[in-house]
Amino acid sequence: MSEAIALFPLSQIVLPQGRMQLRVFEPRYQRLVREAQQRPFASALLNPYVHQQHPARIFPVVTLVQIVDFCQLDDGLLGITIEGTQRLRISKRWQEADQLHVAETEALADWPSQPLTAAQQPLVAALQQIYQQNPELAALYPAPQWQDGCWQAQRWLEVLTMPAQLKSQLLEADSADPALDTLCQWLSEEQSAAS
Repeated sequence: MSEAIALFPLSQIVLPQGRMQLRVFEPRYQRLVREAQQRPFASALLNPYVHQQHPARIFPVVTLVQIVDFCQLDDGLLGITIEGTQRLRISKRWQEADQLHVAETEALADWPSQPLTAAQQPLVAALQQIYQQNPELAALYPAPQWQDGCWQAQRWLEVLTMPAQLKSQLLEADSADPALDTLCQWLSEEQSAAS
């Protein structure tokens, strides 16, 4: 992809087939939303361990998104729902006058769909529990693909808090396998600690 896209850096990231609700209050991101019809934008993962002006402030893999809903929130701010469509890799990044991050990117292949193995099945019940506890999140997915390993891995990476460097490494993989392995190990440790 040769055209420049705007970046919406966050502490979490939305991935393909994923949805996220955002409050838009900074002027630079209000502009990003206004210009979304003319210039695409992407969800980007912030590196919290480096200074704001550091070249590695934003991790290299981002997700092209589209706005699927918007509303005015109770506090008067703009609320948008974004949906991830494609993973991209940043090849060049800079900031415009109002500090909006902009990048040139190249497309990355989607993770292939894959069935969950028997060992990965505990991820389903655990994610279902998270959605039951967070009905606003569950409402974003009227047709969840519980048995698709790719879908499972991407939804987990969106909601699970983990070191940003590890999350970035998993996002750069060519398939969902490294994420699924990491998630299964984490879940096993969590269940062992709880028992």
